[in-house]
Amino acid sequence: MKYMKFRSAQLAILSFALLAGSASAQNTLTTQVDTPKGGPLDLGKMWTFDNPPADFFKKTYKFTADEKWFDEARLASLRFADYCSASFVSANGLVMTNHHCARESGTGVTRKGEDLNATGFFAKTPAEERKVDGLFVDQLVKIDDITKRIQDAMSSATSEQAQLQAREQAFTAVKQEYGTKEGWKGLELQTITFYNGGRYALYGFKRYTDVRLVFMPELQLGFFGGDYDNFTYPRYALDCSFFRVYDAGKPLKTTHFFKFNTNGVRDGEPIFVIGNPGHTERLKTVAELEFDRDLQTPATIQLLHNRSAALQAYNETAKSDSVLNEIFSYENSLKAYGGQLDGLRDTGLMARKSVFEEQFKAAAKAKNLPADQLKTWDDIATNTAQLRSIFKDANYLAPSERTMGELLTFANVVSQYSELLATRPQDAERARSLLEPPVVKNRALEEAYLTAHLSEAQAALGNDDPYVKAALTGADGKVRTPKETAAYLVKNTKLTDPAFVSELATRPGAAAVSKDPMLALARIGFPRYLAAGRQARQITQRQEVLRGQLGRMLYDVYGTAVPPDATFSLRINDGVVQSYKYNGTKAPILTTFAGLYDRNYSFADKAPWNLPARWKNPPMELLKQPMCFISTNDIIGGNSGSPMINKNLEAVGLAFDGNMESLPGEFIFVPDVNRTISVHTGGIIAAMRYIYKADRLISELTGATGTTPITKPKAAKK
Repeated sequence: MKYMKFRSAQLAILSFALLAGSASAQNTLTTQVDTPKGGPLDLGKMWTFDNPPADFFKKTYKFTADEKWFDEARLASLRFADYCSASFVSANGLVMTNHHCARESGTGVTRKGEDLNATGFFAKTPAEERKVDGLFVDQLVKIDDITKRIQDAMSSATSEQAQLQAREQAFTAVKQEYGTKEGWKGLELQTITFYNGGRYALYGFKRYTDVRLVFMPELQLGFFGGDYDNFTYPRYALDCSFFRVYDAGKPLKTTHFFKFNTNGVRDGEPIFVIGNPGHTERLKTVAELEFDRDLQTPATIQLLHNRSAALQAYNETAKSDSVLNEIFSYENSLKAYGGQLDGLRDTGLMARKSVFEEQFKAAAKAKNLPADQLKTWDDIATNTAQLRSIFKDANYLAPSERTMGELLTFANVVSQYSELLATRPQDAERARSLLEPPVVKNRALEEAYLTAHLSEAQAALGNDDPYVKAALTGADGKVRTPKETAAYLVKNTKLTDPAFVSELATRPGAAAVSKDPMLALARIGFPRYLAAGRQARQITQRQEVLRGQLGRMLYDVYGTAVPPDATFSLRINDGVVQSYKYNGTKAPILTTFAGLYDRNYSFADKAPWNLPARWKNPPMELLKQPMCFISTNDIIGGNSGSPMINKNLEAVGLAFDGNMESLPGEFIFVPDVNRTISVHTGGIIAAMRYIYKADRLISELTGATGTTPITKPKAAKK
């Protein structure tokens, strides 16, 4: 994996060398828009801690959350590395997150003769807790509004590129200045963009780097049902893990943590998720969403499907945990993008987006915003049309190990270098150290990636396209299949020969006349990609500035009554525990361990519904305990590991997934059937008690070791 990332870096550096040569408002909305007509709150409820929704909570739930409540919620919540969420759940630095967030870190402490995916892990004593090298958690302790400073810096620039450069320079200056301020020294500083540039903030994080594994269930429990059950409900997954933060070699002492409430949740109860949702695009215009629907998302799904299939075939013999995790990631993304595409093709959801867009335009006009701002939608549509025209070359000819394999990607690198050598030798000299021949460790996998690339290019560009013709037609005029072509190219290229590559690197024009079949193909595809890439870069810069204008308008019109898109920054969102109708029936608000065993027996203990030996004969008390539950909260990737808390700042669950109906949440939030799925805290304790005998953790989390109460859903008090 490190090697592939390095090869991507090579390409990025060389591509860049060639390309370079060429307002403060208040919460005013207080009721949820939940009708087919569409409205501002289709943009969701991922509220920021910069402007916590105290008034909204009070109006909606008759619940007063004061500044202290929001501070405690923020300080008890964590960012887990740079990809998940987590929280403190004890005064001794105990950290809770998902199993699927901890999987790589947890198995990273495996010792000789162990298989932690198969056995799980529990440190029976503090001395057995294992430090995970490189793992960190971040606690958000400081927030400052830097909007005016950044927007002022951008306003003096005359072009889109200059505006973006001015913004980055201002970000750097702000971080340098705050890095010497009292209260900010020693913190990890990050600039946060809200509303695509409508607002900006500086966040200061306290970073903890001594993080040790305490508890992790087996893979079969943490990912029970595998990809089949992913994004589905009812659900039976013990998707939890626990770590501990150490400070100066001792467990961290903290007053900011969520105490476990094992009695869990009631039907209709208000509930809150705090975490770091990674990315949404709910402010996208209808024109942009139609581009995604027609081109970008289907192409992404095709790529993910083909690469996952290649890795699965490879791993049948390789049996690699890291490859297995990569396959899980691909399959997870495939299901997510598939759900998004279904949403984009849903005429009702797209109609809602159109309705809101017209509402937004009318509200902006009513505020007498400048004419150049009001034409932003038209300008974005024009840019999007231009992106459509160059999409095929920019997408299907883009060099990457995961799109066309290492050898053809390297052939593109060599072509780029050759151009630099001929036109800007000083730049070529600086880049020469990157021109190292690839080492193909698995020829079958290399051919599989190349086959997928050629098949995709053939389908998208057509058989008469010069690139496709050159690839699939041999010197004898015989047309080969993509698979036959891939085998031929890999067998006959000399790009793995250091002497051959060295000659290309030192003799100007050598790559341009070489008969190497990989280089011959790259010479046709690379110039087209480069031309399309340059155009795409310019259009994307314009689009980014225009989206910033749109975000500023959104803030001018709605203020903080509408939260910004997700940016992997800390958010709090609200919902209620609530059932929904699906597949002709009704979903229970919670599932029990009895359902886990029913699913196991129904599939005859076959993967991915098989269970480890210690789970085979459960005590009757376990079967009645709650395992997972659902709520109407608004989450997305990055929220994995988020604590689910009640009004008393008690942890009642651990968010780990959404249902299939939640997948259009990338671009619209419709809570009718959108559900967040969480592990029940009572279920976590029940598993620790009846299966893992983890009394030390039970005592720390609950302060008691008695029998876990049976949780029955009750109607919430009005």
